[in-house]
Amino acid sequence: MGTPRLDSEATTGIGTWAGSLLIAMDLVLGILYFIIGGITITLVLLHSGRGGGLSDMFGGGMGSAAAASTTMERNLDRLTILFSLVFVFLTVALAFVLDS
Repeated sequence: MGTPRLDSEATTGIGTWAGSLLIAMDLVLGILYFIIGGITITLVLLHSGRGGGLSDMFGGGMGSAAAASTTMERNLDRLTILFSLVFVFLTVALAFVLDS
């Protein structure tokens, strides 16, 4: 009489509660992905390049005479590396979740 109706359990091989869990993980990882990405972009823009940069606005361009600015730059480097690694791991996790 018509085509048989396929539910999510028959097409994906997982139960409906597990399908709901995957949808929730998609949503949470997607929101986290955009937040971490925005923070990573901001941290990269705060670095001083050849001609200064946005870090000059926050006191990072006072020169090498100030010891606090080198500590600030070092901490900014560490934070940038940390958030970029989290961003890479979130990219891989999101790829695995969206693939299943």
